Amino acid sequence: MKRFSFLLHALSPLHCGTGQGVEVIDLPIARMHATGIPIVPGTSLKGVLRSTVQGRTTDEQKLYAVFGPETAGASENAGAFVVGDARLLLLPVRSFRGTFAWVTSPLLLHLAARDFTADHAQLPAVPVVAPAQALLPGANHANLFNGHVYLQDLQLSAEHTGAEAEKVTQWMELLAGQLPSGEAELLRSRMVVVDDETMAFLWETATQVDARNRLNERGTVVDGALWYEESLPPETILVGQFAAERTRRKDVVMDVSEVVDFVFPADRKHVLQVGGKATVGRGICTI
Repeated sequence: MKRFSFLLHALSPLHCGTGQGVEVIDLPIARMHATGIPIVPGTSLKGVLRSTVQGRTTDEQKLYAVFGPETAGASENAGAFVVGDARLLLLPVRSFRGTFAWVTSPLLLHLAARDFTADHAQLPAVPVVAPAQALLPGANHANLFNGHVYLQDLQLSAEHTGAEAEKVTQWMELLAGQLPSGEAELLRSRMVVVDDETMAFLWETATQVDARNRLNERGTVVDGALWYEESLPPETILVGQFAAERTRRKDVVMDVSEVVDFVFPADRKHVLQVGGKATVGRGICTI
């Protein structure tokens, strides 16, 4: 089995939910249980990729060999394509200067490094960030103002020189190399690394929350039908891994490269609809 890393870039609000909430938000997003880090479950991604491939192929046997058979024939073979959860890597956060910043933290970079080892033999060291500090990859930064970065209502002292800032620059170049040119240029001027406690505060409070209503047949609001729905905001970038191995279905012989090309042909970039609320434009992503 060979592993590969991937980036998932949200182009519209992304809602992969848990079904119901227990607090103010009725429909929260999925998160890792121990850390609270937002995720897109691998089951959601695999289902979307299967549907995408199914729409462009007429070879059902290859489809069953790569993704697994339908439920009725589940015992026939295991799928040759495995998808893991996509975990938050860069969160777009409103900024006083520069409109928004792409924010990450040492913890998120440590976790991302495990995914990137599938494709990179050597990775940059993870920077150390002091509390209430923001590390920037250079002085020409869109969010830098009078030696500070202002994220939401937070004022953080900015550092763009020295050994730790150089590590941020190295991570920025690695991530920019995985993105299209337009997004790469935005990242170079907007990547910010904050401490883990600040990041945890942001991934709890800087998500998008929308109030929605249900209408009756007359087009008026139904009493008691107001609910609050959480989404990851547009421009969120998540990271994860998928894996491929040779097929195990009878009479279908595909090696690892053939399996990957079957799922990700040509430029290996897809536009997908991930998660719920598709009819109101949620979940448009590139992978």
